[in-house]
Amino acid sequence: MNTRDWPIRSKLTALVIAPVSALLALWIFATTLTFGPALDLLSARTLLYDLGRPGETVVAELQRERRLSVVQLAGDGALPALAEQRRRTDVAVAELRDRVSGERLRDAADDLLDARVDRLLGALDALPAGRGFIDRRAVDRTGAIGLYSGMVGAAFQAFSAMATLPADDLNRQVLALTALGRSRELLGQADALLAGVLVTGRFAEGEHAQLVQTIGNQRFLVESAVADLPADDRAAYQRLAESDDFARLRALQDTLVRADPVRAPAVDVRAWQASQDAVQRRLRDFELTQADGLAERTVPVAVGILVRLGAAGVLGLAAVVVSVVVSLRVGRSLAQRLSGVRTAALEMAEQRLPDVVTRLRRGEDVDVAREAPSLEYGRDEIGQVGHAFNEVGRTAVRAAVDEVSLRRGLNEVFLNIARRSQGLVHRQLALLDRMERRVEDPDELAELFRVDHLATRLRRHAEDLVILAGAAPGRGWRNPVAMVDLVRGAISEVESYDRVDIADMQPAATVGRAVGDIIHLLAELMENATAFSPPGTRVAVRGQSLPNGYALEITDQGLGMSAPAMEEANERLSTPPEFDPADSARLGLFVVARLAARHGVRVQLRRAAQGGVTAVVLIPPDLVTTEPPPGPSATMRDGSADDQRMAKVTRLSTLPRTRSPRITRERVDAPTAVVPLVPSRAVPADPSGEGDGLPRRVRRRGPAARPRPTAQDAPAPRAPEEARRLMSALQSGTARGRRDAAAGGAPVPPPTTTTAAGRPPDPDAPAALPQPPTATERDV
Repeated sequence: MNTRDWPIRSKLTALVIAPVSALLALWIFATTLTFGPALDLLSARTLLYDLGRPGETVVAELQRERRLSVVQLAGDGALPALAEQRRRTDVAVAELRDRVSGERLRDAADDLLDARVDRLLGALDALPAGRGFIDRRAVDRTGAIGLYSGMVGAAFQAFSAMATLPADDLNRQVLALTALGRSRELLGQADALLAGVLVTGRFAEGEHAQLVQTIGNQRFLVESAVADLPADDRAAYQRLAESDDFARLRALQDTLVRADPVRAPAVDVRAWQASQDAVQRRLRDFELTQADGLAERTVPVAVGILVRLGAAGVLGLAAVVVSVVVSLRVGRSLAQRLSGVRTAALEMAEQRLPDVVTRLRRGEDVDVAREAPSLEYGRDEIGQVGHAFNEVGRTAVRAAVDEVSLRRGLNEVFLNIARRSQGLVHRQLALLDRMERRVEDPDELAELFRVDHLATRLRRHAEDLVILAGAAPGRGWRNPVAMVDLVRGAISEVESYDRVDIADMQPAATVGRAVGDIIHLLAELMENATAFSPPGTRVAVRGQSLPNGYALEITDQGLGMSAPAMEEANERLSTPPEFDPADSARLGLFVVARLAARHGVRVQLRRAAQGGVTAVVLIPPDLVTTEPPPGPSATMRDGSADDQRMAKVTRLSTLPRTRSPRITRERVDAPTAVVPLVPSRAVPADPSGEGDGLPRRVRRRGPAARPRPTAQDAPAPRAPEEARRLMSALQSGTARGRRDAAAGGAPVPPPTTTTAAGRPPDPDAPAALPQPPTATERDV
């Protein structure tokens, strides 16, 4: 049983109830243990008069019937006296059955006595069958003696079970009287055996030995029983044993022991019978007198026990009542004081301290002495605990003030560093833009693009610091942006952008105010997908319009996450916690959670079908709108700053964007394909096309004789007319490429190029380079 979470009142109640209950149980047990023996003593009279007296009568009648049955078996005819004796035996047995079947005896008897009484009644049930055997002479004299002796023995076993009194001296006297009764039974067995011998005039085989053994056992039992009698009763028996009848019977027994084991003994039958009857009668009277005296002695013993029990019970009950009263008063006092400490602690932990932290975060001033007042709880241990808690409360408030101040300063440091880094990154991107426009060599342009890509990622990390500081990033759009451009912009900010494939994307757009944050959110998820999956695997991005928004799925083929880790990550994504500098293992998820919470976007991680992880981004309906129509010429001539910025972010040319069956689901029969991750800079269109209507730039080197510009050469200014002609050619080539792609022309591989030295180009070099951004297209 775990009691750790019990309320203090329950614990104190348990502390009070446990000892009081133990004391009460001990009192009840002692009372019962003492009261039980008193009841046993009082029930001794019931046992004597309902079992002892009727049972002794049955034993005497059975002994007489046994002797007559043996005499009848020794003679030739039936004895009329046997029938009369059987009637008297039946009357005694019926009286015994009536007494032992009463509730008074059964209530006073224990289990052992009940069992032996039932055994006695069962033995008496065999009496009619035994009489039938005797009348048919189907049994000899020894068998008849054994039949009746078994019934008498069952009666004496029941008498022995009555010796369960709480006083040891009384029990010894009961057992001694029972032993005297057994010795008297042995006298009866010897008399029955001798009666048969006297009728036949000789001992049957084994009868003499049985007679000698019976006499010896009778004398032994008498000596053992008399030794256990009290001194007065022992003296009374000694006077009885010294009488003439006892001396004459002992002399006759000695004669029987020395007699010839074959011929009839030379004893006076009348003398034997007179001595036998006199001894039997006087022994029976002695036993009954001793039993009556024993029953009378149990009454004062029981009364004394009950008096002591009453005194002990009253004192014990008074002790229990006093213990209960004291325990309740002390427990109630402790519970009230501890409840006061608990209430103060909960108020400080759940109300005061959170309120202090909230006000500190709002910039309000906090008085420590007012927010953590001193409370008095006495001078004992509870009072000391209350005093210690007062100090803990003050320390907690001061620590909260210091912690909020430190967090505020840390956020300011993050924000300051991020703003400085953003300024430097913007200047770096502008410088790279100017350098890319002046470079004509493809290798150098590729290297500049890699530097440009690193700077773009650095800008995202700088925005992470802004988000960690609790501020909002500076990038923003006024007009809606297509979902596919949103995904491309996120891909351009990922290190392993070449491993990310855009699969099936349904047409839709996102409102401008959420474009920058969703691009950042998707980039963080794509970064995780590429970082936690093998280098040779691909990451697929899909988009689908739903009734409750627009869902983007980013699926990798990595090792996946365990169920507890995924549950923890989803919990962090659904309820973003406060930023803790000590927990920097998953800053990406923290940034995603902050960005998602800002716009009501739901992000959830699921187990992918191929063993990886699928990140599901559900953009709410209020952020989703229809995809803006493409304008082939408007973007270049009259395009807004949003269009120019988006073209740079997605690394697309500034020409109007068209859709292909590989991105949308407008053509059901079109196979699902992926969009090239790094679009190329716009050049005259390839007539074959690749399905997206955009031209492909073929990487080649200039003539070998063409000199490379030196560091001292300055780029020649370009005339406006020349720039206009170049842009017109670029626009017309793009439009022609899109028309050819829409017409379904067969793709034509790009022409094989060679370097100035006549060698094919480096196969490890990128086949197509993205359009570098211009300074005006940078995000703010």
